[in-house]
Amino acid sequence: MIENKTTATSENNLLVVENLSVTVRNSREKLIRNLHFSIPQGEIFGLVGESGSGKSLTATVILGMLSKSLEVTSGSVKLGQSEITSLSERELRNIRGKEIAYLSQNYQSFFTPFIKVGKQFIEIIRCHTDMSRKEARKVAIHWLNKVHLPAERVFNSFPDELSGGQLQRAAIASAIMFRPKLIIADEPTTALDVLTGERILDLLSELKEELNCSILLISHDLKHIINRTRTVGVMYGGRIVEIGKTSAVLANPIHPYTDLLLQSRLRLNKHIQHELPTMLGEPGLIAEEGCPFSKRCPSVRESCSNKVPMSSLGTHHSAACHLVNAEREERYVTR
Repeated sequence: MIENKTTATSENNLLVVENLSVTVRNSREKLIRNLHFSIPQGEIFGLVGESGSGKSLTATVILGMLSKSLEVTSGSVKLGQSEITSLSERELRNIRGKEIAYLSQNYQSFFTPFIKVGKQFIEIIRCHTDMSRKEARKVAIHWLNKVHLPAERVFNSFPDELSGGQLQRAAIASAIMFRPKLIIADEPTTALDVLTGERILDLLSELKEELNCSILLISHDLKHIINRTRTVGVMYGGRIVEIGKTSAVLANPIHPYTDLLLQSRLRLNKHIQHELPTMLGEPGLIAEEGCPFSKRCPSVRESCSNKVPMSSLGTHHSAACHLVNAEREERYVTR
């Protein structure tokens, strides 16, 4: 198994996830194992990996919305001083929306199709406050303007009268109305065209600065993570296999999975003189013992089937891979 020893304790951290493991109930199957990461106040943390790596499941745990067929078997999820895993459903409902906002990749299902957007905004606002309908309408218009929408028209429209980008912006407005401390953006650009997706991410960055909130940006697209985050965690098989400052991971990826993800990026400004690298095996092929990527890894060695500790390569960069020690030895020799 991987021992993730990355420290996650700091006074300015808004979210701290420590030693988190999630298991299928009445089974030994672990979907998330020994997860550690933290998000400081006012920063964007990127979680990247292939589909099925556990990114969205991690978000579900943070939201306190884990399926009854799954259970948290160890670890802690703290938002400020609140331990999410020990809160009652009533307490969680008070946190969702007000302290944690969630943006789904399926923005089209965010609004009920046969009710006008404005009416849905008013219902959400009045559910959490004692505002009158008139006051709630003013708040809704304010936040629709904030996300650069023609507020009056969107307020009086049915969801299917809006474009994908407009719907996603309206969903963002609904999510941030109560000034949450943490925004979880789970593949927020998946169903959007490239240009609209970039504008949505620009908007999230703008709102982060204005609200001084933190963002957990979940994506399988490395370019979004590289361009928008300060810190990144690379996830495979329910485990973070590499974590660090985005610039450090980009400059010197240690784990073969991270390296292959970076190599597979298309760079349109450069001539490709070779075939794009591919990963061995099928996506989702996970080793139960040792490194989860060992069954697909081009650099696999016998020790990879044993315990793989999270080792530091520097102040802001760690990887759960035996190649970390090889990197250290190479640096020592070259000196």
